[in-house]
Amino acid sequence: MKLIELSELETWMIVYFAVIALILGMVFGSFLNCAAWRISRKKSFIKGRSICPVCKHELSAKDLIPVVSYIVSKGKCRYCGTKISIRYPLTEVFFGVISVVMFLQDGLSVLFIRDFIFACCLFCLSLVDLEIFEIPDGCLIISVLAWILSLPFLNVNLTYILGHIAAGFGFGFGFLILSIVMDRILKKESLGGGDIKLFFVMGLYLGLIGGMFTVMLAAVVGLIFAKGKEKISFGPFISVATWVVLMFGEPLVQWYLDALLL
Repeated sequence: MKLIELSELETWMIVYFAVIALILGMVFGSFLNCAAWRISRKKSFIKGRSICPVCKHELSAKDLIPVVSYIVSKGKCRYCGTKISIRYPLTEVFFGVISVVMFLQDGLSVLFIRDFIFACCLFCLSLVDLEIFEIPDGCLIISVLAWILSLPFLNVNLTYILGHIAAGFGFGFGFLILSIVMDRILKKESLGGGDIKLFFVMGLYLGLIGGMFTVMLAAVVGLIFAKGKEKISFGPFISVATWVVLMFGEPLVQWYLDALLL
């Protein structure tokens, strides 16, 4: 009887913290959306109040409640009546779901904190890259710092650390050389410097095997969306592939290896 009660308690605790993760994710999703908008326009995302981009009116706290404010205001600015992009509530819900998935995978742990910070950086840089075709260095620096600072709290050895560092530099320099060669062949920029640095960070987090799978996944998804377009933002595809492998890498890699052996 006690085992059943304990199991029920654990279930409710998981549900409780999953809801917290959802709310936290939506709040951060709203903040990251605002930060990406300001970064894209070379503005500080730390200083200053949030404003309506059309009428420039300062937004109050009740205007900034993720999803709820959008629904209550019927998708319009309360001050000038301008329609608010559906991007805002969608990205808030999206990042909220992402946060729940990470909590269910990592639990309440240092790994969750590290992965959450990394996901925030991937999300922000993807939004910026989609808008101005640039990947902000700040997001990459924070990701590297999160990886380094988490190491003392994770059960990893020196071989793991050196292997992931080597993978980071391997992917970074590998794609740097590839981009130089392709630039000369195509007579135009084939891969941005931000993408190359993002590949370094990806290798740092995922190692050699996970990184190789990520490159394949990002290339496939990128080719699908790049059809008929002269220029695309590759950062979001790298970010999505990186997050997927970060969360589900082991079963995905095993499935791929099993498929090859069939």
